Amino acid sequence: MAKERREILLKDTWNLESIYSSLQDWEGEYSHFKSIADSGWEEITDFRGNLDAGPIQIVNLLTKYFTTLRSLDKLYTYAQHKHDEDTAHETNKQSHQKIVALYHDFSSHTSWIEPELLQMEEQTLKGYVDSDVLGEYHWYLKKLLDQKEHVLSLEGENLLALSSRSIATAGSVFRAFDNADLKFPPAKDGIGVEHELTHGSYSLHLKSKDRTLRESAFKTMHSTYIGWENTLAELLSGTVNKQWFTARARKFPTCVEAALFKNQIDVSVYRTLIKTIRDRIDVLHRYISYRKSALALEKLHTYDLYVTLGEYDKQYSYNEACDLSIEAFAPLGEEYQQSVRDGLLKDRWVDIYENKRKRSGGYSGGCYDSHPFILLNFHELFSDMMTLAHEVGHSMHSKLADAAQPYQYAGYSIFVAEIASTFNERLLYEFLLEKAESNEERTFILNHQVDGIRATFFRQALFAEFELIIHQAVEKSIPLTPQYLKTEYTKLCQEYYGPDFAADPELGAECLRIPHFYSNFYVYQYATGISAAYAFTDSVREKGSEDYLKFLSAGGSDYPINLLRKAGIDMTQPATYLSIIDYFDSLVKKLENNP
Repeated sequence: MAKERREILLKDTWNLESIYSSLQDWEGEYSHFKSIADSGWEEITDFRGNLDAGPIQIVNLLTKYFTTLRSLDKLYTYAQHKHDEDTAHETNKQSHQKIVALYHDFSSHTSWIEPELLQMEEQTLKGYVDSDVLGEYHWYLKKLLDQKEHVLSLEGENLLALSSRSIATAGSVFRAFDNADLKFPPAKDGIGVEHELTHGSYSLHLKSKDRTLRESAFKTMHSTYIGWENTLAELLSGTVNKQWFTARARKFPTCVEAALFKNQIDVSVYRTLIKTIRDRIDVLHRYISYRKSALALEKLHTYDLYVTLGEYDKQYSYNEACDLSIEAFAPLGEEYQQSVRDGLLKDRWVDIYENKRKRSGGYSGGCYDSHPFILLNFHELFSDMMTLAHEVGHSMHSKLADAAQPYQYAGYSIFVAEIASTFNERLLYEFLLEKAESNEERTFILNHQVDGIRATFFRQALFAEFELIIHQAVEKSIPLTPQYLKTEYTKLCQEYYGPDFAADPELGAECLRIPHFYSNFYVYQYATGISAAYAFTDSVREKGSEDYLKFLSAGGSDYPINLLRKAGIDMTQPATYLSIIDYFDSLVKKLENNP
């Protein structure tokens, strides 16, 4: 049973006192910025309408803007992490709500900056970009200038801003309905015992050795969604139509080009990913065939994709998980290892164990003026150890970028965000395979890694292809009816998983419940991220870690495709995706040959 927060040992909690020594200290700094907010952030808003005074004026504005934002990040980090320790703690909830409100107020009062800069004459702005006065803001203005052709007049931008909340309603309604209002009947196991079915318990039921429970959980959940399919199809259609409206307003020919433009990612990256997988989809078919045989089934159903093969079960203490992870990170060098060792075992980066009302799951957080923080709910499972290694990857990416870059360039894009985490996972998988003491343990680890690649690479590419299909449909005025959505999604699943896969009638409804479909061309980045991570792993083993660590240290100082290319990874070429497909195939062969 989970403990109360006060019962958790101090050594097992993260050291938020390294940011503020107490809530009183936090309140003091918050009050300072609240008083500035009450004056309308006049130290920044006084620059409005005066940016044509020259580059020094712009430097002064941006310095004040980013210095303030950096302080707000620090305030937010402390409040968010205190809130996540106990989500029902009243004082912490109030602190979190106060800084969120302050953040929104700051964003509202500074939303004029980029539109006003972009309303300048293009040659004037280019002159500022090239000016030596700009110093650390060259790249910021260069990125801004790259967006200029798709920025509207001040009136147009204001109109889009005014409409933003209303056109986002479909996504908001879906999240409220899915997270709060939708309830599922219980699932039943092989002896007729009922089990509560929620979003959280669903994934656990799909891993059960009881196939009746797996099937019941899958069919019960998706039948419930089918009962709301007309509503859900309208919500998804509303979201896609929102993207199409915004794309056309900003003069983009397609939704996908509009979504990828900000990070200067060519659509060929998206299409190359999908085409390369399609050309080698037989590799995934081979795994589905193996899994079907391993489970002694005539056909593999969706609810058979997640259950672990074999009977191996082992627990890992937190210290053991740390030691194994740190040892696995040896290819990254002693300095990297020592930084991780200090963070995990001495400097209290990690809030380790579950307590009542603690935020679920795991994440890496922190800010420019703190060391990383990692939230875990550690239960000594293999998956908990892998989560630790994953989050350490994020933390070290941020730590290295913060150390090497000024504040405004330290944050990295979503396109590269999962590379360091997945890189660390592969190092740990391969290290554990070398240490495996039995065929059962080896099968367990191989299966765990293969399923991770299937879910992060192949499945996310399937999602990306579906997302492209439905956006292209809206661009051609094809209505997204429930039947159209379910048919297209089921067809994709059958093509990806192959002849040994059975597409149940309920499967089509899965597309109605995926939250990422309400984000704008997001999912493909999981597949590109793991591809880059595995390419980096090969590179580090061949040439050492220098290029990889430089990439991590670069943060957001260039467009993601350029950062990767400088490190020797070309996301525009099929070879990057073929590499992980070949590796996946080699793991499947090892599974097939492991007695």
